[in-house]
Amino acid sequence: MAFLEPHQEVFQMLQTAAALIVFLFPLAYSPGPGNLFFAANAARFGFAATVPANAGYHLATWFMTAAIGLGFLTVMDQTPQLFAVLKTAGSLYVLSLAWKLVRAGVLSGAQEPQPAGFTDGAVLLVLNPKAYVIIALMFSQFLAQEEDGRLLPVLLITTVFTLNNLLAFTVWALAGGRIAKLFRTSAGARRLNVLFGAVLAAVAVWMLLP
Repeated sequence: MAFLEPHQEVFQMLQTAAALIVFLFPLAYSPGPGNLFFAANAARFGFAATVPANAGYHLATWFMTAAIGLGFLTVMDQTPQLFAVLKTAGSLYVLSLAWKLVRAGVLSGAQEPQPAGFTDGAVLLVLNPKAYVIIALMFSQFLAQEEDGRLLPVLLITTVFTLNNLLAFTVWALAGGRIAKLFRTSAGARRLNVLFGAVLAAVAVWMLLP
């Protein structure tokens, strides 16, 4: 029954994708650092302004997830110092974004704050090794141990993970964007700068915790 083998493979891939979505749902939609980062940006600048950073984050997510699935995490395990450096750098980077946002809200004559861009989104993912842990956990559950024929399953898991995460971040950004409509005056904008600067600072601390 050789003609059934391709259909069985497709069925197994669909089963893996469905199980993966169930597994990822609480991780993707709970209020984690990434969700709060994009919700805060959308609340301050509106949903449309978050699209470049969201694109950057998830393009980096796809490539980093595929790399981990194909063996990058082995290199990280052999150099734990690199993991610590990335963790600290990512936290400091988000903290710098928070500081810029707060300063824009309290200093007279300060430059108008800018929303996070494509590069900011990509850097947020690359410098957040906690994301690597989640990705490694996901592969440990859904990727078979044998090396042969690993490329296609890795790409499937990578794509499902990235798209599910993109949807979750979009939902959070849309929710944040609705808040922005309540702050149209300059005084309201200043308060929002300080409030969501504080949220981003909390995200930075969260990223730094074990």
